[in-house]
Amino acid sequence: MRRDFLLKCQGVEKKFGALVAVNKLGFDVKVGQVLGIGGSNGAGKTVLFDAISGINPCSSGEITFNGTRIDAYQPDKICHLGISRTFQLNSGFDTLTVAENIRTSRYFGRSRRKVPSFRFDRDTNESVDEILEFVDLQDFADVQVKNLPIFQRKLLMIGSALATDPKLLLLDEPVGGLIPVEIEKIIALVDQISNTKQITIILIEHVMRFLMQLCDSVMILHRGKKLFEGLPNEILTNEKVVEIYLGESAARMLRRNEN
Repeated sequence: MRRDFLLKCQGVEKKFGALVAVNKLGFDVKVGQVLGIGGSNGAGKTVLFDAISGINPCSSGEITFNGTRIDAYQPDKICHLGISRTFQLNSGFDTLTVAENIRTSRYFGRSRRKVPSFRFDRDTNESVDEILEFVDLQDFADVQVKNLPIFQRKLLMIGSALATDPKLLLLDEPVGGLIPVEIEKIIALVDQISNTKQITIILIEHVMRFLMQLCDSVMILHRGKKLFEGLPNEILTNEKVVEIYLGESAARMLRRNEN
């Protein structure tokens, strides 16, 4: 594997009985790249994330991260190697505070703890305030997660993922269910993660404006296969993407916004 590739997927396939959710998929992600993945519901996007993160391993194929083959690794080992992710559903430890969620992610997400300590170490405690400020959750530090609005729960998932010091961040529909002003804030945050923290990002999103504004390249999946891979502005001129995924009216609207 070339040294500038952080992630390499070769012939990745995931089957659920007779259903092929991801079908012999191959792609590479360079260090520092922001790759956007689009596609209709059921295209295999989240299943692909599950395979990369080890939550639901692939049935066949190879996934190599930073020179190490990881497709047979457990999720915790993959996380400790440097891959962290968020989820479509707003996950978190509901009975803990925002700060406690970040602290827990920091402590357990960077290395294996065979015998956890009764106290968090100094590095863990000192990192919490920095992460809270970075994702703009400092005013919610002592709020129980079950009481958070949707937008702040999205920020918490991103903050918890960042707490593990990832080299590769997987974001699954980070702006799903958000209003336009909140989407703009997530766009700014993801841009900051990429440019300030120099973290490689793969994100899944249905909001095409989000993909086209943030991503260096875009991959569109259809029924588990790669329908398109290329530059964001090439999506609007690709006949298959327009016909199968976007639709002509959506493509026209995106073209107007581009101009």
